[in-house]
Amino acid sequence: MSSDGQGRSHWFDDDAGPVVRPYAMTRGRTSSPGQHRLDLIAVVLTEPQADDPEGDSTLSPEHVDIVDLCRDTPQSVAELAAELDLPIGVVRVLIGDLVNSEFVHVTRPVPPAELPDESILRDVISGLRAL
Repeated sequence: MSSDGQGRSHWFDDDAGPVVRPYAMTRGRTSSPGQHRLDLIAVVLTEPQADDPEGDSTLSPEHVDIVDLCRDTPQSVAELAAELDLPIGVVRVLIGDLVNSEFVHVTRPVPPAELPDESILRDVISGLRAL
């Protein structure tokens, strides 16, 4: 390496520290076992009976951060990715790991096909106004 730090700059960011590639956080995986596709607006909640995640040697610091962020306030997948400054794909894999380990659970939004028809809602509103 040269003395001016040119070679070092490729693998080290002075402000952030060592650069860790996203695939290293997921150990090269693009999905977790049993993981279903998580929407960006799917909400992640920490399980009430979840033990201290820091005591689990199989969890990375990013796993622990997700559990901590969702402990008091449910967070969407998109919010977690933004808060952790990680790609969505990485966050999805990490959440899948936590679901399998029963540290968190995910509530998915209701698909549009299962939402009530707008005309039914208008009829209900009209009926309520008539009362």
